[in-house]
Amino acid sequence: MNNEFFVSDEITQKIDKFDSIIFDCDGVLVDIRNSYDEAINKTISAIMKELFDDDVGNVVTSKIHFNLKAVGGFNDEVAVVYAVVMTLVASKKSNIPFEKLIIDVINNANESGINSIDVYFKNQDIDLKELKSKLDYENSRKESYIHRTFNQLFYGPLLYEEIFNEKSKFSQDPLIDLDEIVLNETLMEKLQSRFDKKIATVTGRGKFAFSYSMKNFLNNFDIQNSVFLEDRPLEMAKPNPKSLIESISAIDSECSLYIGDSMEDLLMVEKCKESGYDVSFCGIYGSSDEPESKYQLFQKNNASIILESIQELPKALNLV
Repeated sequence: MNNEFFVSDEITQKIDKFDSIIFDCDGVLVDIRNSYDEAINKTISAIMKELFDDDVGNVVTSKIHFNLKAVGGFNDEVAVVYAVVMTLVASKKSNIPFEKLIIDVINNANESGINSIDVYFKNQDIDLKELKSKLDYENSRKESYIHRTFNQLFYGPLLYEEIFNEKSKFSQDPLIDLDEIVLNETLMEKLQSRFDKKIATVTGRGKFAFSYSMKNFLNNFDIQNSVFLEDRPLEMAKPNPKSLIESISAIDSECSLYIGDSMEDLLMVEKCKESGYDVSFCGIYGSSDEPESKYQLFQKNNASIILESIQELPKALNLV
């Protein structure tokens, strides 16, 4: 698609009022298509092999990934893994082809995320209680089988042991090293000239993962008043607005701009606005494997600003 650029009339009139900017990380500050997205398929393959001796390959296509994310309840990549593993096993139990069943699963999913997956299979009378117990998604990330498997593959053996104080069962190189940083010094200088120290992040990443990939820019963010959701209880996950409200309040912002790349991000901003906070949403679509669909999703849901990349922020905010 051609580079599409959108700024609503409402935002054009209030651009000068923004006194803070808060970023999501994945798909915004960092292109994760070779890291987190790759970890999804590798984790699914590892789980299916270990639990069922089944070689499934890369079953999560860009379309499946996009459609699950578009629902608004799967900001956490491990939630995507959960949905697909449950569907793979349900497919074998029901003799319904995976390609057909996953479409129905997505069509019945909602912003409650894995809860909507569980409800769907219960309604279909497909018993997955034993698998749900094994995956243990809702336990702490340090104890949960599905989270530990994902993290071992994402961080690699050395980083995983450093973070979680236990050895990984995998020896592959860390996928986090395949993160591609989109932010650069030129852009950060322009942002600081406008927002000074009111630059923060509310991200699904943990503080370690954010710091590891964004190490060259850590001093440019208000880390103390940022929120790292991997380090928080699962109920804090997007689109729950509590994390964004916490950050906005802590940096004492009266008019904030949140930059995200997902429906969860957009919904989180909308819930903040419903709670009385003056915050607007900017959607980034260029880091998606389905950029045209992502642009249309943001357009359909009335995103205030839609950009291909954060590199277009100076143009959108008149910082050039």
